[in-house]
Amino acid sequence: MPTADYVVRDEVWKCLADFRLPDSLGFGLVAAPVMYSATFEGGQWKQGELLPYGPIELMPGARALHFAEQVFEGMKAYRVGRAAANLFRARDNYARFKRSAERLAMRPVPQDLFLEGIHAVVGACTPFVPDKSGQSLYVRPFLFGTEPGYAVRASGSARFMVIANPSEAYSAGAMKVLIEREQVRAAAGGLGTVKAGANYAASLLASTRAVEHGYTVALWLDPTTRQNIEELSGMNLFAVIGDELHTPVLNDSILPGVTRDSLIMLARDSGWRVVERTMSIAELLRQLSSRECSEVFACGTAAIVCPISVIGDTDGRQYRPAAVDDRARVLREQLLAIQERRAPDPYGWTSDVIPLVRPERH
Repeated sequence: MPTADYVVRDEVWKCLADFRLPDSLGFGLVAAPVMYSATFEGGQWKQGELLPYGPIELMPGARALHFAEQVFEGMKAYRVGRAAANLFRARDNYARFKRSAERLAMRPVPQDLFLEGIHAVVGACTPFVPDKSGQSLYVRPFLFGTEPGYAVRASGSARFMVIANPSEAYSAGAMKVLIEREQVRAAAGGLGTVKAGANYAASLLASTRAVEHGYTVALWLDPTTRQNIEELSGMNLFAVIGDELHTPVLNDSILPGVTRDSLIMLARDSGWRVVERTMSIAELLRQLSSRECSEVFACGTAAIVCPISVIGDTDGRQYRPAAVDDRARVLREQLLAIQERRAPDPYGWTSDVIPLVRPERH
């Protein structure tokens, strides 16, 4: 549990008292009433603050705006049947956040400061963490360079912030995915293994085009040969082939998902054989046609586990798995039950958050 060394602005208490959860949450559409902020200046991190959610000031020449010097994480807090909220694998999110910052030559946020920001926002927003199964408080820590100037080098100043959104599940129902055969999401040796804004920006055009053609999202292939499956835009992929669970092996252009890792552990401990390997798109399409591959699904923090009903190719052909949301449903329920603490957590993945209490006035 991080030490609460941050400052709570006086205006925070009114924001918390006035906030009401709307009937419809959506995903990422409702902003929690507070946010956390800490700055890196003069070679050191300053004391963090909890302040009302609102606009932030940034110099027009800041490197975050001109050189995409920005990284982030996505994580969730849950409060199902309990008065206090809990986090899921927060330290694993920090480890990836640190790797992301280092890849962009940014000064990493210390782990204690990262956890302080998460606990500050979730603790303050405990009453607004939705308490129905499948709902959560989506938490978005992010770091960006604030130093103005056009020299192509790392910023000497930065700002770390945490915001949150009471949310429904990211996606309901099965997805239709479109194979992207022209563009690449990330180059070998590039930013594919980290959660940087620039990484996701590279996927927007193909994702938009997929939606325009009636699909949910793009399916990316490897940047070198364009023959092997990598991931979806924002999610890792799994396929049920025979009695085995297959997923693309991690490389330097695939993001190592926390949810992906959790599912692999759950599946193996449930007796499934999990195979991490290079997966040819041509082979998968043949296996879908022959029914050797019976099911395909994707996973990520936001969606947890999402079934795939159709894989479309650029020639107009569509491939439909025989089963939709069969084994995916089992894994999703196993993971969600641990996340929501409706089932034992033998992995030590969950951690408590102490609600923020206003000090008594004397």
